[in-house]
Amino acid sequence: MNLPLAAAALSYAVLPALAGAVEGAPPHPVEGDWTVDLRLSLDDAPYSQPMEIRLSSDRKIRGSFYGSQIEAGRLGEAQGRSCIAFRTRDASGAYHHAACLVDDTLVGQSWSEGRDFVNPWTAERKE
Repeated sequence: MNLPLAAAALSYAVLPALAGAVEGAPPHPVEGDWTVDLRLSLDDAPYSQPMEIRLSSDRKIRGSFYGSQIEAGRLGEAQGRSCIAFRTRDASGAYHHAACLVDDTLVGQSWSEGRDFVNPWTAERKE
């Protein structure tokens, strides 16, 4: 058996799947472009920000939210829920975000250590 040839063949078969590039596979339901509703009260004037979520095959989240790149993002699935958690930052410091998919809405919250607040939010998929 030609081991280098077998290793090369295996890498062509396995590496695309590991990279999350399985052709024809549907994206995970949390993936996509979202509009995050950041209003403190549903009676307030509209205030939203875009969020981009991409998922790699090792369950790491990448993308952006509120103009910042996502850091250290992860997907977790348990008890029938798909949830994400990640960090962003600005001049005031780190923001910790978490959300779970409920039907086709992300229901989440953001915590700013530097600005000392927690803000619940929802996000709808961009059309």
